[in-house]
Amino acid sequence: MSGKTPLDKIRNIGIIAHIDAWKTTATERILFYTWKIHKIGETHDGEGTMDWMEQEQERGITITSAATTCFWKGHQINIIDTPGHVDFTIEVERSLRVLDGWVAVFDASQWVEPQSETVWKQADKYDVPRIAFVNKMDKMWGDFDMTIESIKKRLAGNKVVAIQYPIWAAETFEGIVDIVEMKAYHFEWDSGENITEIDVPADVKDKCEAYRLELMEKVAEMDDALMETYFDKWELSVDEIKKGLRIAICRNELYAVTCGSALQNIWVQMVIDAAVEYLPSPMDVNEGMISVKDIDTTEPLKDIPVANEESLAAIAFKVATDPFVWKLIFTRVYTGTLKSGSYIYNASTGKKERVGRLLQMHSNTREEIPEITAGNIGAVVWLKDTKTWDTLCDVHDKFLVESIEFPEPVISISVEPKSKADQEKMWVALGKLAEEDPSFRVRTDAETGQTIISGMGELHLDIIVDRMKREFSVECNVWAPQVSYRETIKNVATDIEHKYSKQTWGRGQYGHVVITFDPYKEMDEDDIKAELKEKPTNKFVNKIVGWVIPKEYIPGVEKGLKEAYARGFVAGYQMVDIRATLTFGSFHDVDSSELSFKLAASKAFQEACRKAQATLLEPIMKVEVNTPEEYMGDIIGQINSKRWRIDEMWDRGQAKIVNAFVPLSEMFGYMTELRSASQWRATYGMEFDHYDEVPANVATKIREERGFKLPDED
Repeated sequence: MSGKTPLDKIRNIGIIAHIDAWKTTATERILFYTWKIHKIGETHDGEGTMDWMEQEQERGITITSAATTCFWKGHQINIIDTPGHVDFTIEVERSLRVLDGWVAVFDASQWVEPQSETVWKQADKYDVPRIAFVNKMDKMWGDFDMTIESIKKRLAGNKVVAIQYPIWAAETFEGIVDIVEMKAYHFEWDSGENITEIDVPADVKDKCEAYRLELMEKVAEMDDALMETYFDKWELSVDEIKKGLRIAICRNELYAVTCGSALQNIWVQMVIDAAVEYLPSPMDVNEGMISVKDIDTTEPLKDIPVANEESLAAIAFKVATDPFVWKLIFTRVYTGTLKSGSYIYNASTGKKERVGRLLQMHSNTREEIPEITAGNIGAVVWLKDTKTWDTLCDVHDKFLVESIEFPEPVISISVEPKSKADQEKMWVALGKLAEEDPSFRVRTDAETGQTIISGMGELHLDIIVDRMKREFSVECNVWAPQVSYRETIKNVATDIEHKYSKQTWGRGQYGHVVITFDPYKEMDEDDIKAELKEKPTNKFVNKIVGWVIPKEYIPGVEKGLKEAYARGFVAGYQMVDIRATLTFGSFHDVDSSELSFKLAASKAFQEACRKAQATLLEPIMKVEVNTPEEYMGDIIGQINSKRWRIDEMWDRGQAKIVNAFVPLSEMFGYMTELRSASQWRATYGMEFDHYDEVPANVATKIREERGFKLPDED
């Protein structure tokens, strides 16, 4: 990482997939064939190199993204293996933002699954080029053609092209056809190290030629010269196809699809070839430029060439707690060089910091290096004031790199230390874990004094509690999960007036406000749901003219509203998406104060909630249940007993699929129920979709369980 690899020979790639698509198994093979490891470790046996956490090895799933570097045919490949479970979507989000290309892994027997769709959309959000790998071609019901059609239908439309084709499938799967060169290959030896070229089998030749014709037509559309050549000869050479395909993939105009079986060691070398051949180098992204913003205005400032050696532009995209060095800052360097012992400027915090040791990571092992050059990913030991997504730049050339938004938690539980000795350790542990994971939040309930931790799902919080015990030796009690409900108003409450007047022996209190409350934006139902999916906001508008209310009392009105929003009205949850417009009022020369206007505004809001139909909102999850046909009846029976809204039912291969929208509160313990109804053969995936109104009877029950009374309620 000391600059030996030219920028155009560097590939920064990630591996993304739905859970159980065997993407970490595929990553393990990449490391084996690039000589990074000398023995293949199987994820299902808890021996995977990239799944190094105890929790990952025990569960056989990826929980945290892990980075490594390997070399292939003169190219340096920096790889991040990401989780496939929806609870750890933040790991995918921040990795997507700093990588230049992705390999999306699909299960040939399941086609496009829910989390695959989610991560594909995340990649669309950041315009990241990608290729696809259809894995598990050796599995019963594996179907390459149907997977291609599923990717077209659910993800990418006609931007999908096949560049490989399987030689048979399931138990007869034994090799692949390279469609670009129209050559077939057979993989031999225990780990598939020996690749033998064979004739293209007659029974797949017509299909391969049809895919090749489609490939040439789409590639020709990418370049005028290629189009002219194609129309002249109705054929493109191998080099011309590769040239046009690379252009198209780097521009995100085509997605190449490969195939194989990672577990059976049939695929990996040729997909590494495809990643090197078609995915972009740092020089290919944004025409080799990185856009930066002004620190003060956050407006676009300038574009810096990634080959620029003078200006340092780097992003701290991940913070990790390490038992040996306390804190690791994973960093992507876009321009310049990050050198050990140098001083850098944290543009996000406005603080100058000294760079300590620099490390090149290989999962949980590391190698100390003197510098991290442009286009590379490494880790910095101990930057005290640096957190996730801070911009690191030169002390003499300050700017910001565009940030990302982190998802809001959807589920909460309360934790308490088992002993007084655990109390201080628990807060230290929670602080470090929250610093690592921006989708994990910690707070103290002002009314109950409970410590509330919030995250993206039951598994997410289960892992947090387990890590506190194992890594920080904290024993704690855990109470039942709580849903992050919210509250809002449905209608407009115009000119709500309240006079707060209280006279004592001394100075009195007088505050008089007239406020109109309405939903923050005038939108139809679908738009409201889309808006609520983002971070909630409230808006305060001051339309006071003249000295009806002196300016020094206006902040009191806003503070009173903020405190009222925090207290809630229906069941004591945060109020969101409300606009309050202060239009009129009055004051007293002696008795008025900021406090009196704060109290007047708070009371006005309570009155408005009654008139504007304050309502409780709950997180709605998009759920996809995958079950063998014989269990469909029992599972539909389960669904009908809950507040599910079935959106679609369809077939995927031999499986039955149910897509539905479900309140998060109905999903607790559902995995146990589903397994019981299907003899452990059915699975489900879910992701947050939107917030929606809670039915009145359910809202009443929630309020009673919390012991919450409406303001002024006896």
